[in-house]
Amino acid sequence: MTDRKAQTGVLLAIAAYSMWGVAPMYFKMLLEVPAPDILLHRIVWSALILVVLVVLLGQISKVRQAVANPKVMKILLISGLLLAGNWLLFIWAVNNDHLLDASLGYYINPLLNVALGRLFLGERLRRLQKYAVGLAVAGVLILVVSFGQVPWIALALAGSFGVYGLLRKQVAVDSLPGLMLETLLMMPFAIVYWIWFASPASNMLENDMALNITLICAGIVTTAPLLCFTGAARRIMYSTLGFFQYIGPSIMFVLAVLLYNEPLHQERLLTFALVWSGLALFSFDSLRHFRQNRKAQKAALARS
Repeated sequence: MTDRKAQTGVLLAIAAYSMWGVAPMYFKMLLEVPAPDILLHRIVWSALILVVLVVLLGQISKVRQAVANPKVMKILLISGLLLAGNWLLFIWAVNNDHLLDASLGYYINPLLNVALGRLFLGERLRRLQKYAVGLAVAGVLILVVSFGQVPWIALALAGSFGVYGLLRKQVAVDSLPGLMLETLLMMPFAIVYWIWFASPASNMLENDMALNITLICAGIVTTAPLLCFTGAARRIMYSTLGFFQYIGPSIMFVLAVLLYNEPLHQERLLTFALVWSGLALFSFDSLRHFRQNRKAQKAALARS
């Protein structure tokens, strides 16, 4: 792997997670549009852009392979529904001043993924990973005890995306053609909603040009970071890519507190502190494990 290739991968990873981090600023521009309407536009315009990208990038054969497999298509339908639900909740949370909850959810997600891997894939947790998950659980329990309610937005976002990732592990479809098929499977639901249930804000024949352009940009907001992410994944190791995943929720946290003035109570700050501590442990353990594996591989090559 050349240094230039690795540097390009790192820049693409930073771009991807940064765009996911600032995405709430886009959705805040659509406060007058109901969350389900924004979701339908996100599905429709993303599907159209993804179809063009798949054709231009020559990935039609991968799409054909997936379509020919009924099991794969069933899993993609379920994962598509989960993804649409995650998108809907995220849009609603952002536009109803729950960006801190969304940020917490995406901080929790990597730790939840470890727990899901243990439960459903039989993956063994290393000692520090157990401590990391425990710290996140403790942080959530503090909110439950302090406020008397479960932080359902954060847990639902983390849970839906975690299960989505778990399902996508079960199908051998690359991210770009897979996302295209997921959005196409959601398209009939989006069209039905657009025709019979959407608000007047989704009537593009009556909207002003600025609103229509903003709605169409939902497709770009969805696909641009994905393209950067897939480009990064091809250039750097996936374990390295994981260290950049905290950029997104960190930007969301800063936006929520400094730009949108969401209240950061002491109990909530303590929850974030515990989750951050868990993530620090998780990252340290992942880095140490990666270095140990690389050292063992080099030793094995030297002996052969």
